[in-house]
Amino acid sequence: MMKTISIIVPCYNEHETINIYYDEVTKYLDSNYKWNIIFVDDGSKDNTLSIIKELNKKDERIKYVSFSRNFGKEAAMYAGLENAKKLNSDMAIIMDVDLQDPPRLIPELLKSYDEGYHIIYTRQKNRHGSSLKSAFFSLTFYRVYSFFTKDKVVAKGARDYCLLDKKAIDAFLSVKDYKRFTKGIYNYVGFKNKCIEFDYEKRVAGETKWNFKKLFRYALIGINEFSSLYTYIPKFFGFLTFLLLIYDVIRQTINAVNASSFSAFNFSPIRFDLALIAIFFTLYYLFKLCYELRGQTRNRPIYIEEETNIDEAD
Repeated sequence: MMKTISIIVPCYNEHETINIYYDEVTKYLDSNYKWNIIFVDDGSKDNTLSIIKELNKKDERIKYVSFSRNFGKEAAMYAGLENAKKLNSDMAIIMDVDLQDPPRLIPELLKSYDEGYHIIYTRQKNRHGSSLKSAFFSLTFYRVYSFFTKDKVVAKGARDYCLLDKKAIDAFLSVKDYKRFTKGIYNYVGFKNKCIEFDYEKRVAGETKWNFKKLFRYALIGINEFSSLYTYIPKFFGFLTFLLLIYDVIRQTINAVNASSFSAFNFSPIRFDLALIAIFFTLYYLFKLCYELRGQTRNRPIYIEEETNIDEAD
């Protein structure tokens, strides 16, 4: 039986790239599979949705989901996976519309799927052609994220460009975090996975919708969602206070020895140090409790759909 593959393409103000993307990606759609291309319009302000609808008129494989406003790329990817499941897809491929995720890798992704991998993700093996500032912040983020989360997948610079089989799709959808970080979910859900590397590709048209502020906020979301970042704050100050305690003990011991009297030993600064340590450890467990409570109380929708041409009948 022919397997179904859905390609998920998040779009936000991408009217310049959609037709270029379509012409390129259709070169690699193997006729041995049934294909859907799900464009997720993330509240675009330009005519992105109109162009997608025009493509749908000439190619019934073109599907679309349009949001009521901009919810962000993570929400768009989640919506794409939900609709891939509605279409009873055996696999889903997530990729950017600007062709920085080269469609030529699709045959290799499918080959890895046939080898038994559930998640096949990709990474750029170099940043040749990108700006020095972009390369620096990218490398810094991956190293900091890896330090806090111990996630070696993202540490390698994984992109969102990936293939997920049906089990992996279900696993991704089972993660209901309101603030999502797909790269971190790779590691969280497990499964047999494989990495495919490729050289850096420039955007084919238009301008990136990311800026330093957005990237910094996105980086914090990723670190915050897959680590207990804030618990490092009381840990850090607790460690400094512990060093201060050792210093005070040594200093008071030296004073007592020099005075040849134990009564010269002043316990007041040591009691103060111990009180600070107790405070910081209390803060640590309070922060930890807040993290646990936070994980149990989220219930807002990840996105709100305004329009689509996908239903269960498809």
